[in-house]
Amino acid sequence: MPLELLSILVLVVVFVLATVLPVNMGALAFVAAFIFGGWVVGEEVPDAVLEGFPADLFIILVGVTYLFAIAKNNGTVDWLVQAAVRLVGGRVALIPWVMFVVISILTAFGAVVPAAVAIIAPVGLSFAKRHGINPVLMSLLIINGASAGGFSPISIFGAITNGVVARSGLPGSPLGLFVASYVFNTLLSIGVFFMFGGRQLLHRRASSEFDEEAREDELDEEHFDDAVLGEERRRESPNQGDLPASSSVTSGIGTGRPSAISQKRRSDSGVEQLSLDRGRVLTLVGIVGTALAAFAFGLDIGVVAMTAAVLLSLVSGDASKAAVAQIAWPTVLLITGIVTYVGLMQSIGTIDWLGNRVADIGVPLLAALVICFIGAAVSAFASTTGILAALIPLAVPFLLSGQVGAVGMIIALALSSSVVDSSPFSTSGALCVANSPEDQRDFVYRRLLQWGMSMIIFAPVTTWLIFVVPGWL
Repeated sequence: MPLELLSILVLVVVFVLATVLPVNMGALAFVAAFIFGGWVVGEEVPDAVLEGFPADLFIILVGVTYLFAIAKNNGTVDWLVQAAVRLVGGRVALIPWVMFVVISILTAFGAVVPAAVAIIAPVGLSFAKRHGINPVLMSLLIINGASAGGFSPISIFGAITNGVVARSGLPGSPLGLFVASYVFNTLLSIGVFFMFGGRQLLHRRASSEFDEEAREDELDEEHFDDAVLGEERRRESPNQGDLPASSSVTSGIGTGRPSAISQKRRSDSGVEQLSLDRGRVLTLVGIVGTALAAFAFGLDIGVVAMTAAVLLSLVSGDASKAAVAQIAWPTVLLITGIVTYVGLMQSIGTIDWLGNRVADIGVPLLAALVICFIGAAVSAFASTTGILAALIPLAVPFLLSGQVGAVGMIIALALSSSVVDSSPFSTSGALCVANSPEDQRDFVYRRLLQWGMSMIIFAPVTTWLIFVVPGWL
């Protein structure tokens, strides 16, 4: 059996074992990487395997969630919730779309997609918690919005894709790629909106009272499939080792004490609105400074967020004491373990092996579809940026022959590889899971996993039918 095929089968075994046994999938993936890596590279296995450890992803997950745990504890996130609701006039249905538009603008102007999600996800999911919005709906609109703007000509995804196309001597359409990405993700998000409870939000306005316990009951009864969510909470899941319901909450909910809002003194008109005190102002400066450092100056958002969190800890006192415990460590282990194993697969040439097998297919249209499937499947567990740069060259022989439209193929491959970022094994999906409320985190993980896996099939087939088969691009 080819070594590359064996590496794929090992990954399948990891998923199966983590599904039927109460063990963290990331821990299994680490063990698989060391055992399989030891057989492949011998005595150098620790160094060889750890070369694929996603240190940047680890720092992003830990640094950003640490920063926003402090923001939740000192009431800054609650203040932002109130400000956003006032901005949309209390129209709850518009809140997820505000997140979609804001993050798409950030990524369209050059923000790295995971960095933008790292900034927006904690705030958006706090809105969802407070106002009875399905966190899966909020997560998918944030992720889709990031992908929508991610292929603008000045964005990271767009620059990589258009650069590879230009170096390959292929015809390209940077504006066409951007428009196709934005329209596709917008239409997909409309479907998401109605699939995950958006219809119930259309005629509802946010209450002036932000009583957390009351919102808990309303959230479960009105805006989720109660039978499904109740079952997820009641039964002992075989994946509890992956994301235990008792794990600490990155967003800061469930810290063992009332939230900043529930501690407030009520006024005659309801709950007194939060004001900006010294701690919240400093926290906002830290969040905005982190965003500017990452977006305007290209600094690593994980490192900057970690620095901001530590500085806030030095001056914020009690608000920071529980913040470290609220980092979603099970999620960090899950994601870094899987990505490390995929990195080993890339290092031994599994991706290249798959590309060569595709090249042997004699039907160009079928080969184009297979490449889109590979892009979607691998990107769901690895770096979308790396996949775009690696897979586009695999399509060059078909595109140069003129039997498949170059622009349409590039668009289909780009969208197939980016829409699956909703997978909880991608950076964007992981950030949304990590920032979900404690009692809904396992629910969000499972739904994003189901959605992400379905996108591995839906996105390639749909984009292939729209952009490749007609031959109009």
